Amino acid sequence: MIDQEIESELSYAYLHAVAAKAGMSCNQGNRHDDGAGVDVEVTYRGMTTHPYFRHVQLNIQLKATVQDSGTDPNYLSYFMKGLKRYDKLRTNDSEIYKILVVLFLPSNANSWLSISPDELILKKAVYWVCLYGAPPSSNSSGQTIYLPKANLLTPESLKDLVELAVNKKVTLYKAT
Repeated sequence: MIDQEIESELSYAYLHAVAAKAGMSCNQGNRHDDGAGVDVEVTYRGMTTHPYFRHVQLNIQLKATVQDSGTDPNYLSYFMKGLKRYDKLRTNDSEIYKILVVLFLPSNANSWLSISPDELILKKAVYWVCLYGAPPSSNSSGQTIYLPKANLLTPESLKDLVELAVNKKVTLYKAT
């Protein structure tokens, strides 16, 4: 595999591990889903704060990068190449939220993953953002996206995101 494929697989492994710890299923989409901007469907079937919805699904677009994430104290920047995917993610055309999830990896591929008898360590972290409300891009090569550092993806934050989704209160995108 080339490095980009390994990055992609590590982003899926990270999301799968976080979803499993949060008690959610994580199912990889098929080629038709990918064409719609969905790499993974995360599903929660359990108690929520909503009066009657118990089944909650999030459609996830996974990305991974070794790009510099910038120096802003509150945001990480990610350049998404091409506008087709960006436009799909910023369009609210479904009852199911579309969430962009980006794994920021160290630039040195040898430090991405380390394993010992006591632990498995995947370096750096994943952040999420909902691009609903994002403006159209002003160029044709891609779009820089700003992911709030507060949106670190953990089992607890994924549970919180599900609660926001079931109550239709996921924060809309705000460019910095």
